[in-house]
Amino acid sequence: MVARSAMMAYEDRVEPRDETLCRSWLFDATGARHAVTVVNLSLNGFMARTDAPLAGGERVVLTLPVVGDRTAEIRWSLGGRVGAKFAQELPAALYPCALAAMR
Repeated sequence: MVARSAMMAYEDRVEPRDETLCRSWLFDATGARHAVTVVNLSLNGFMARTDAPLAGGERVVLTLPVVGDRTAEIRWSLGGRVGAKFAQELPAALYPCALAAMR
């Protein structure tokens, strides 16, 4: 049932995402640092691959090029992938530069 809920959340996102392939760091609620590969991004969220044991509802901080550290909430976690929503939308003026740096 959890897997089905996670996939429904993944399929029901409200905006398109831009494909990326960017290695970065994600800090969990305890401050532990985890390696992630951000595979897609939008102004309001991202999907990443990671071995970190993250759960839905967990608050994290993702380090991104150009825009820096961004707080997000994990919305789903499934098979080494996580989807998250940023606490605040990324700055639209900086988004194209951040996206270019992540490709």
